[in-house]
Amino acid sequence: MLELLKTWQLSVMLVFAGGCLVLCILTLVTRSMGRKRKRALFLMQLSAALLLIFDRLAYAYRGDVSTMGYYMVRISNFAVFFLTLHVVHAINLYLMDLYRTEGQLENPPARLVASEVIFSLGEIMLIISQFTGFYYTFDGQNRYQRGPGFMICYVIPFIMIILMMSVVIQYRKVFILRVEIYLIGFLTLPIVASVLQIFFYGLSLINLTLVGICTLFFILEIFNMDEVIERSNHLEMDLLREEKKRMHLMFTQTAEALASAIDAKDRYTHGHSSRVAEYSRRIAEEAGKDEKECEEIYFAALLHDVGKIGVPDEIINKEGSLTDEEFDIIKSHPVIGKNILGTISQSPYLSIGANYHHERYDGRGYPEGLAGTDIPEYARIIAVADAYDAMTSKRSYRDPLPQDVVRAEIVKGDGKQFDPRFSKIMVGLIDRDISYKMKER
Repeated sequence: MLELLKTWQLSVMLVFAGGCLVLCILTLVTRSMGRKRKRALFLMQLSAALLLIFDRLAYAYRGDVSTMGYYMVRISNFAVFFLTLHVVHAINLYLMDLYRTEGQLENPPARLVASEVIFSLGEIMLIISQFTGFYYTFDGQNRYQRGPGFMICYVIPFIMIILMMSVVIQYRKVFILRVEIYLIGFLTLPIVASVLQIFFYGLSLINLTLVGICTLFFILEIFNMDEVIERSNHLEMDLLREEKKRMHLMFTQTAEALASAIDAKDRYTHGHSSRVAEYSRRIAEEAGKDEKECEEIYFAALLHDVGKIGVPDEIINKEGSLTDEEFDIIKSHPVIGKNILGTISQSPYLSIGANYHHERYDGRGYPEGLAGTDIPEYARIIAVADAYDAMTSKRSYRDPLPQDVVRAEIVKGDGKQFDPRFSKIMVGLIDRDISYKMKER
């Protein structure tokens, strides 16, 4: 059974080595990985691939007494021990970067730094052993033989892995549970393989295990990158939503401030724009408009009188009757409003509300004398709300009209001043307002 495993392990080594070389290429072309992480994974995969190649050569030239065999056996065996250390070293580098980035640790854990020191010590001892035969020697048949200190060459990477394992266990809460289980599982396998290697001489259990772990680390990194990208996407969406909320809030506050400034020009119309906006939105809701349309109608109504900025205060606040000339100036405010709001290309509905809210359904309104459905729908809604608030607000010459009088005027304007559909909705709102709350307070 043991001989069968030894025979098949050479083929397995070849397959694994090819797989690691492919992962080397994938690591190099990956652009979503940090520089240090990429370097650690590349070193891990390249060391693993070369480790299996040289381990295979060591078996292939074992017992070959030719000059080529002499050198190949020595080079291959040295490379196997050297690359084994480098695979563990690369895993340590990977963990150091993992804890620095995903783990948010300012400095790498001291035991991982100590593992690097042990790695350097292991390389020095490996070089010394080439001249002393401390780790291994070769007999007259050019075959590998364990030396008196062969256990140390296993102990050094073993200690490095134990130190890594202790760090993973201590900082297990840094990562999500899945990553924690993967790391502990990956680092447990070479420990088990190191123990078995002592008893199964001739099988490269440690090397094959290390190579398998390198592949698993690459897979883990793919999962990590996928999670990082997903988190980034969620974060970006959250930021976009927050930015949209902030922009909406800023737009709302700016529109309300402008509406307040407009209403402040007339000492008798404080709150007029906001009340018209609220009435318009309620009419739109009753008419079955969706949320977006209701919001647009609200803001269009809020700024419907913006053109009054261009009307002199003495005309707006005149207590007596207006002259024809003064009335013509008043009638210019829809066009002024259109010109002001028309520059806001992202919200064209604003200028529509400002320009057409004084048009009449029978065509006798201004500024363009449009009739029926030629008048934009938003303006037809605002016209009803604007007229209602004018009748239910205090003026210089009267108090708010009684509710029944207001209702009668809305009914009277049905099909003449107002779109019948929206005037009927306004009448319905009036009928439900039993305590007459919809008026200036």
